[in-house]
Amino acid sequence: MDPLIAFKSSAQKVIDSLKEELKTIRTGHANPSLVENIVVDTYGGQTKLRLMELSTITTEGPSALTITPFDPSTTQDIEKAILKSPLGISPAVQGTQITIRIPPLSAEQREKLIKVCGTMIEDKKGIIRNLRDNARKNIKTAFEKKEITEDDKFRQEKEIDTASQKFTEEIQVLKDRKEEEIREV
Repeated sequence: MDPLIAFKSSAQKVIDSLKEELKTIRTGHANPSLVENIVVDTYGGQTKLRLMELSTITTEGPSALTITPFDPSTTQDIEKAILKSPLGISPAVQGTQITIRIPPLSAEQREKLIKVCGTMIEDKKGIIRNLRDNARKNIKTAFEKKEITEDDKFRQEKEIDTASQKFTEEIQVLKDRKEEEIREV
C-alpha cells in the first residue's frame, strides 16, 4: 500500500477520534454530545447501552438538557448513570423526563478543562508524529530494497511531511475552537 495513503487514512482516524473526545469536554453551554455516550446499565444489569440509544436528548435553552427515555422503565437507570458519570451534574426527574441543568463553569474549572483539552491534543499530535515517522521508515525501506528511486523517496517524504503538517494544523484549529468554547461565558 502507498505509504502516503496509509498515513492519511490513519491520521484521519486520529482526527475523527479527537473530534469525538473533544465533544465530551464540558463547556458552559448545554450540548447533547456531553451526555450521549454515557453508558447506562439497564434492564436489571443485563444490558449496557449508550444514553443516545435509550433516549431522545434535546437542549432547553443554553444551560439545560432534557432526556426523554424511549422506554419509561429505564428512567431510573439513566438517572443513576448520569450521577455516576465524571461530569459532576445532577439530573432532575419529572415523571419520565430527566432534566439536567448545566451550571456555569468557574474560572478554575475552565482552566482545568483547557489543560485536559491540551493533554488530549498533545497525545494526538504525538500519534500523528509517530504515524509520519513510520511512513518515512517504510519509504526508506522501500528505497533501500530498490523498490523506489531516490527521486520517488524524496517526493514521497515531502508529501508525507506536507500531509503531516496539514493534520497538525487541523488539530490546532480544533484545539483553539474548543478552548474558545470553554472560555465563553
